[in-house]
Formats: sequence, structure tokens, C-alpha cells
Amino acid sequence: MVNQNLTATEIGFTHEDFAALLDKYDYHFSPGDIVPGTVFSIEPRGALIDIGAKTAAYIPIQEMSINRVDAPEEVLQSNETREFFILTDENEDGQLTLSIRRIEYMRAWERVRQLQAEDATVRSGVFATNRGGALVRIEGLRGFIPGSHISTRKPKEELVGEELPLKFLEVDEERNRLVLSHRRALVERKMNRLEVGEVVIGTVRGIKPYGAFIDIGGVSGLLHISEISHEHIDTPHSVFNVNDEVKVMIIDLDAERGRISLSTKQLEPEPGDMIKNRDLVYDKAEEMAAKYREQLLAKQQGITAAPGGTAEVVADEEIPPAVEIEDEIPPAIEDEIPAAIETEDEIPAAIEE
Repeated sequence: MVNQNLTATEIGFTHEDFAALLDKYDYHFSPGDIVPGTVFSIEPRGALIDIGAKTAAYIPIQEMSINRVDAPEEVLQSNETREFFILTDENEDGQLTLSIRRIEYMRAWERVRQLQAEDATVRSGVFATNRGGALVRIEGLRGFIPGSHISTRKPKEELVGEELPLKFLEVDEERNRLVLSHRRALVERKMNRLEVGEVVIGTVRGIKPYGAFIDIGGVSGLLHISEISHEHIDTPHSVFNVNDEVKVMIIDLDAERGRISLSTKQLEPEPGDMIKNRDLVYDKAEEMAAKYREQLLAKQQGITAAPGGTAEVVADEEIPPAVEIEDEIPPAIEDEIPAAIETEDEIPAAIEE
């Protein structure tokens, strides 16, 4: 018969020994780790998760998804096992704080980097606008479309709710920036039907000191000041007015940058005709374009073209950047997420209330 009155000394195994044994076989958890866990208790504003630690870990409702969650049951089910991100170290009660949202953000950034590498076109609905452009969501991240990269005649405020095809301009997780272009997506689609050396009819939609922006079938091309005429021009305003209908020739299609470069200079029968006799330039446009294409083909074949037969190269620095004020670009993630190695007193909400 076993003696029920044996002391710890007689057994040779104390409470301290037992605690040390637990520590020996206890897993070490650190903020930033991704671990499997099982939901064993769902509470009104969170859930308790068994990840193998001495104390159940806790995930608050705002860390359950990259999207808005009104009730934990929308995301988690009792006894469900899945991956969790350890957001903060143990609190005074030995409890870890977990996150699913952080995992979703990591995978969202990975996905958009992949889409950018593939030069994919994505579609997303505009959910808001600001003074600089429009806001969309891509893989749960907030993306920004600069106003200069929105190709539509509508006021941008009327774009809310409209789905747009988009190309990636910038994917920068470190700076929390996701910038997209509607113009590039349209230009790429339009480029499939356009050719260098083709004459098109367009409308002047904007005039800047460096050139005129011409709408050609819903996309914008740049007629640089150096490509207006062989004669010197002080300002494009001396040649064009907004809403003028113009006949131009395509001299470059840059799908990667979403740029269409145009010229009237290459259509001049005689230098300066765009200033002296614009109608003659338009009447002879197809004939001059055919000569240009012949010279372009000869150049490609290694035959020296006639002087003046090639388009002048416009330096990139002369064309303004798509986004001029960096501070206007909102972050891809609305709320700052605390770093994995830091402990925050308050876990920020996943979305703006």
C-alpha cells in the first residue's frame, strides 16, 4: 500500500523541480514568430488561443483580419487550428498577444510585389479621393493613384465606386507606399493598337511650359515643345490652345513608363510650317509620316537616314515625374502597426472608425 504521507524530501522531487521541468520543455516564443495555434475560447472582443505556452495567448478582434471585423466568429471558429503572428511579448500575466492581420499584411505585400514583377494589370474600385488623386484597395492594402495617372475626363470625385484597370508604379513596403497608374493600364491597352509612325487625331487637353498633352482616344500623349516644330518655340501656348484638334504622329511608345510621345515637327514639309501654315502640315501629314517610317526602317536596317529624318530624343528629366509631392501619397496601411520587437500599450485598430 502506498504511503499517502510521504513528503517532498522523501520523494526527492520538489515544486521547484517541477517548475524547472516545465521550463525545460516549454517552447520559447518571441515577437515576430509565426506559430500554429488552436482556438479554444471565443470572447466578445477577442479569442484565447492555445499555442503551447504556459498561459493561453490572446488575439484582440482588431488583429483578426486585414479587413473590418465586427464579431470574432466572422474569422475564427472554436477548435480551429491555424497560424498566428506573435505581436507582443508576454504581459505581466504571462500572456502573449497574437495577430492574424500582420500575417495577411505580409502576404499582401508579397503578392503585390509578385504582381508588379509580372507587370500585371489589376482592377480595383475607387473608395475615396483626396486632393492628390484617388484611393483603391489592392490585396487589402490601400493604393494611391496620383491625379496625373488618372485618365478620365470625369472629376475625380465622381470616380468613387468605379472600377479601374491599374498598373503598379511603386511597391515599397518599407516606406508603406503602394502607387498605381490608371493611365499606364489604358496606355498599354491602347498601345496594342498603335504603332510608331502612325498619324492620329487628338485634342489638346493641357498645356505646360515643356509641351502639350494630347488626348488620343482616351489616353494622353505628350507633344514635347522640342517636337512641335523645327523652328524655335518659346512656349507651346504660342502654337496651341486647350481643346484644339490636332494631327500628330506617334514617335515613341513606352509601355513600361506608360508614355506616348508625339510629334508635329516630323510632319512639317518645311521647317517652321507648324507656325506658318499649320493646315499644310495636316494636309501633308500622311505623306510626311510615310517618309518618316521609311527613314525609321532604313535606320533599323543600318542604312544612314537623310538628315533631319529622326526624332529628337527628349531627356527624361525634362518630363515631370508622375508624382511631384511625395507627402501627398497616403500609406498603403492606414494605421501604423507596431514593430514585432516592441511592446505597445495599445494595439491600433485595423481600419479607421
